[in-house]
Amino acid sequence: MATMSDNVLRAITDDGAFRVVTAQTTSTVGGAIRAQGAHGRVAGHFGDLLTGSILFRETMAPQLRVQGILKTPQGSLVADSHPSGDTRGLVQADPPADLDLRGASLRVMRSLPDGRLSQGVVGIPESGGISAALMAYMQTSEQVFSMLAMSTLVDIDHVVAAGGYMVQLLPEADHAPLAVMAKRLKAFEVIDEQLRRPGFSAAALLEELLDGMPFTRLEESEVGFGCWCSHVRVIAALATLSRRDIEDLVSDGEVLEISCDYCGAEYRVAPERLRGLLEES
Repeated sequence: MATMSDNVLRAITDDGAFRVVTAQTTSTVGGAIRAQGAHGRVAGHFGDLLTGSILFRETMAPQLRVQGILKTPQGSLVADSHPSGDTRGLVQADPPADLDLRGASLRVMRSLPDGRLSQGVVGIPESGGISAALMAYMQTSEQVFSMLAMSTLVDIDHVVAAGGYMVQLLPEADHAPLAVMAKRLKAFEVIDEQLRRPGFSAAALLEELLDGMPFTRLEESEVGFGCWCSHVRVIAALATLSRRDIEDLVSDGEVLEISCDYCGAEYRVAPERLRGLLEES
């Protein structure tokens, strides 16, 4: 379970034109980066993907699990955001410190209540990186006009700050305010400056984004780095193996050691427990 120290804020402008979501994800991103041993440009892209997945889930599907998958010629990054607020990720890149976004694609998936997956894929634009790709996804796959940005500031292997925002034009709103908001957000296409300020927070980013614009603050959600792996889930996964595969594991007579790719947690399964799976089947 995650230790929650980051948060997401939701607000609506008082004219009913825009929904605004801001996130501070410094500890979340830092925990995932440490668990995966990411550094260099990979750590920065990984952090942006994690924050983007959190923003998408909190804005579009707060009760659903959301995954963002970045595919590049050098490998892939995965962000996995859970309705509990836990977020984890995977880095599968070679070399582990570098990752070129040219020719890359972003896949966004959410698990629907009936078990089906809703997903879409967009290419990574030449400029704007993952932020621009997620914005394109919102407009092409979700049919929602959105403006957003994420950023991750990394000093060697330490995450200094991470966060982002998403501003959406609401369906019932008049399009007249759109030009005003688009002009305002030109100054927020890159938010590194905001993240570098002492005391950066989701609340501070929200106030700056909507400075002088009346708004009402709505819900606040806590988020953090966390993994939902468990010994029970490990046993459940082993139970899906064929009877012959389980028999092969039992015949070794050794304790089976399994580690979680997301968080590194280690699980040990005794031969007796494996024999129990044979009896259950």
